[in-house]
Order: sequence, then C-alpha cells, then structure tokens
Amino acid sequence: MTPTEPGLILRPARAADVAAMAAVQLAARAAAPMPPGIHGPDEVRAYLTARLGDSETWVAEDGERVVGYARFTRTWLDDLYVDPAHQGQGVGAALLDLVKARHPDGFSLWVFEQNLPARAFYAARGLLEREHTDGSENEERAPDLRMEWPAGSVGGST
Repeated sequence: MTPTEPGLILRPARAADVAAMAAVQLAARAAAPMPPGIHGPDEVRAYLTARLGDSETWVAEDGERVVGYARFTRTWLDDLYVDPAHQGQGVGAALLDLVKARHPDGFSLWVFEQNLPARAFYAARGLLEREHTDGSENEERAPDLRMEWPAGSVGGST
C-alpha cells in the first residue's frame, strides 16, 4: 500500500474491488464532457474482472471506499477514473504519479478530444499530445487523441 494525501491510500486492486471500480468509471464518464458510455454496469464489471489478470490495476481508497482507480500495462494507461465527488482533491494526480513511477520509460493513453478537463489535467502533468484521430477506430466513434508520458521524463505532478 502507498500512502498519499491524508486519508488516501493507493493499493493493488482485488477482485472484490471490481464493483466499486465499475461504479467509479460509470459515474466519472457520466459527469465528464465526453461521449456517453456504451456499456452498461454489468458489461463494465465483466470487462474489469477480465482485465485484472492482464493489466496492473491500483485503486485509491479514502477510508474504506474506492474513490478512483488506474489500470495500465507497460506501455498504456488504459483507465484513470476518479469519482466525481473526489475530483480536484489530488486522487487523479496520485494515481498518475504512481503510473509514472512504475513506468518511467514512458507510456501513452487515449483521451477524447472534447474532454478538455482531462486533456488539461494530463498536459499540466507533463503528458504531450502526439496523435489526433477522427474516432473511427474507437467504440464511441468520437475524435480522440493519444497523449504520451515520454521516456526519460522526470518528476511527478505539478
């Protein structure tokens, strides 16, 4: 476990966390300026359960409650979601710093073009916009962009 902000603990996710992680993802997506999710709660839970074995997944707990999570591989940050009631409190920055520390050789992520708050969050923490697409290859068919934490970057959040 990793202590971060007072009361916030980062720890590896367990199968028992999947329902809470799915709830965080669904709430965060609904509150963000991005296309609506196309998968319902059951599908999100099944997907996250399947990914626990092939991705590294960490949760952020405030007390006994999961308030955010990050799921990533050696080269991709696939998910970083924070419960809307806990956004702006350092949860996302703590999770991103964890991913940076575990993968200092760099990684990429996809973010929807219209999600300006997420783009600003990542840019303020050193990620660079590298590729824009028309969205024809994502499920939502919405323009997105690849951001990158370049290999050899130093430092945590700003």
